[in-house]
Amino acid sequence: MRPHRRGRASSARLRQACAVRLARTCRGWLRVTILVILSLSSPLSAQAPPPTERVTFQQAITRAIERNPSSARAAAGILRADALLREARAATLLQVNGDVTTTTLNRGVEFAGLTVTPRNSLLASLDVRMPVLAAAQWARRAQAADARQVAELGETDAHRQLAFATADAYLTIIARRRVVEANERARDVARVHFDLAHELQQRGTGSRLNELRAQQEVSTDEGIVEAARLSLYRAQEALGVLLVGDGPVDASEEPGFDLPADVQMADAALLQFRTDLKLLSAEQQAADRVLRDSSKDYWPSVAAIFQPQTTYPTSLFIPQNRWQFLLQAQVPIFDSGQRRGQKLERQAAFDISRASFSGAVTQARSEVRAAREAVTSAQRALANFRAAADQAQQVVNITNISFRAGGATNIEVIDAERRARDADTAVAVAEDTLRRARLELLTALGRFP
Repeated sequence: MRPHRRGRASSARLRQACAVRLARTCRGWLRVTILVILSLSSPLSAQAPPPTERVTFQQAITRAIERNPSSARAAAGILRADALLREARAATLLQVNGDVTTTTLNRGVEFAGLTVTPRNSLLASLDVRMPVLAAAQWARRAQAADARQVAELGETDAHRQLAFATADAYLTIIARRRVVEANERARDVARVHFDLAHELQQRGTGSRLNELRAQQEVSTDEGIVEAARLSLYRAQEALGVLLVGDGPVDASEEPGFDLPADVQMADAALLQFRTDLKLLSAEQQAADRVLRDSSKDYWPSVAAIFQPQTTYPTSLFIPQNRWQFLLQAQVPIFDSGQRRGQKLERQAAFDISRASFSGAVTQARSEVRAAREAVTSAQRALANFRAAADQAQQVVNITNISFRAGGATNIEVIDAERRARDADTAVAVAEDTLRRARLELLTALGRFP
């Protein structure tokens, strides 16, 4: 009997422990459920802050070029290249240096009452020299001038890249605003349908199921609108960063991107308009000059030197004031292959620059062809999507009328609204695609900005 009673007691304690654990779990789930219900039922009054300002397309491009740190870095590159040019030019011009030396001996030397070597003396001299033959220095001066030209073209290309990034951010704002507007229209239509379904349900001619379906569609559209507004705000923030603004910046107009009349013939003049090709071409020419100047490393250098001197006090054998003129020549004879290695390095740099330029030209021509086709295709696609959106809106109108008359179901109305919303979104995307295709074509032709 005792083992049987002991087993019953163990079973009772086990059931009690399970009951306590279940109660705790239920209370935990109850708390979670209550928190979720409260969080869903509480109104979300906070919204994204409005943009601090609105700018036109041209204002955005101008401000980005003027204020963005990328422009400052490019300008600093020109300043550095100009400094290097000054240094290279100075090495080929007149150089004047002074030297003052004081000498103190342990004792002076005198002979017959005259000072032969004074115990304390001061020697002052000037060193005036001018390069007469300095082929390597002259070559470096010309190379520095090429480097400055490359820096200037690099600044122009940096402005082009910055303008393209700003235009891309500007177009993103326009596209996302179109998406917001399309989703808001879909939400408003869903609200009208929900009001109708609610009214019919109140009259007793509708059903609670149709009302819930319509209400679900409104809730879904509200969430989609909120997500679209957040995407728009992020695009405005991105534009504000490019313009170095204090907050999000909004786009106030839609750029036209008019194509040039010679758009079909413009690829033959890519080197005339595209800054990136100009930059690569200048880099190739600069590398070619450095390579051709390698032979000047073997040339001798000759400098004319004039050195006036004065000594105090006067000694017996050295006059107080004197000067000397020198022609100093340096001839490189043997360097264990250093200049040969430098020439091979310059040859490699030239080959890289030539290959980069050739590849860029091929890529640029391909970009022009692809951009032309993209514009044509985007125009056709936009026409089709606009027709589809118009047809989808007609379907919504007809379906709503039929639903009021009892000839269509609630599901058909919701499906028509979703299709209309998707069609409007597709139109916004197609418009953005066409604008970007035009921008890419202008960029590929070198006509933007």
